[in-house]
Amino acid sequence: MGLFIKAAIGALVVLIIGILAKTKNYYIAGLLPLFPTFALIAHYIVASERGIEALRTTIIFGMWAIIPYFLYLLSLWYFIGMMRLPLALGGAVVCWCLSAWVLIFCWSRFH
Repeated sequence: MGLFIKAAIGALVVLIIGILAKTKNYYIAGLLPLFPTFALIAHYIVASERGIEALRTTIIFGMWAIIPYFLYLLSLWYFIGMMRLPLALGGAVVCWCLSAWVLIFCWSRFH
């Protein structure tokens, strides 16, 4: 049942993004993926299974995780000026993956 609810929430978010993209305020569709739907689920699970201290660590790591997302957006903004959309999206995802890998490497090494 829990998996069904998570899938339904994800589908609802995608539906709302599609609807918002068609409005005059289409840019709000870029805000909705940042609603902490999955973070709420992850934080609840971590706190339930590992305790509050693990949740605090997860929260701090989440704050650092903003950097790969910012680099994704920055690189996508840059790439769409010189590439077709599918290539720009792919390049931005590669930038996210690389920066996420660096974040995980540094976190596990220095934390």
